[in-house]
Amino acid sequence: MTSTTPATSPVAPQTKAETLSEALPYIQRFHGRTIVIKYGGNAMTDAKLKESFARDVVLLKLVGMKPVVIHGGGPQIDEVLDIVGKKSEFVHGLRVTDAETMKIVEWVLAGQVQQELVMLINRFGGQAVGLTGKDGNLLRARRMQVSDPRAPETVHDIGQVGEIDSVDPAVVRSLQDDAFIPVISPIGVGADGLSYNINADIVAGKIAEVLHAEKLVLLTNTPGVLDKDGKLITGLTAQRIDELFADGTISGGMLPKIASALDAARKGVHSVHIIDGRVDHCLLLEILTNDGVGTMIRSH
Repeated sequence: MTSTTPATSPVAPQTKAETLSEALPYIQRFHGRTIVIKYGGNAMTDAKLKESFARDVVLLKLVGMKPVVIHGGGPQIDEVLDIVGKKSEFVHGLRVTDAETMKIVEWVLAGQVQQELVMLINRFGGQAVGLTGKDGNLLRARRMQVSDPRAPETVHDIGQVGEIDSVDPAVVRSLQDDAFIPVISPIGVGADGLSYNINADIVAGKIAEVLHAEKLVLLTNTPGVLDKDGKLITGLTAQRIDELFADGTISGGMLPKIASALDAARKGVHSVHIIDGRVDHCLLLEILTNDGVGTMIRSH
């Protein structure tokens, strides 16, 4: 049910019991397993969906899973930049991030967005702890080099936008072992001592890989991966994804999401799910029911 759907009649007690019973084999199967969740889109901006997401994360933890949350924050960054009167410049879809912009990015991601989510999770009975990739050298980064597609020899300097050099998950594992829920902002640190803003989908995929996660779940503003007729593709393999890249079905902002998802699946993450973050309790529907609400990607 989306946040804009009118209220429905109360669910019968028998139906509630059947739903809980349906969840049991999934709880048993994924007990003790790591579930990495990329939190973004409408789920971050709609008040009801934010609460729904926080409740879902707490429930997954309480039934024995190990959720790790990586969040985005593009719209929130745009809003603050507008307030301070700083105009964003983009090169091939990437925000040019000078030192002043990076300070705002850090304040929004590691301050406003992260702390709101940590407080929500804790309010519903969880024990969330906020991190950036700078904590415990979790994310070592390097400056991204952006070549011009029309002139490959031309490299654009887009400032403090990073690519991942290495991931040290020790701090995340320590928090998991102590029953905490890590909430991670996608900011890394370079050998030059500078902070770097990194694509949250890519961070989520890499962390899922190094933690040997059972699942990587990416929340989006679409029902999942759609074909050219706008119909949901519920299951994808590496070969099918290559075909969809080639014919242009997957393009734009979905490209890094799918690429990082496929890379994670190829490197040991059991399954990757791209789901509709506009649906109430989308996490529980995807992980604990037979139906699901998105696209599942496997390496083969």
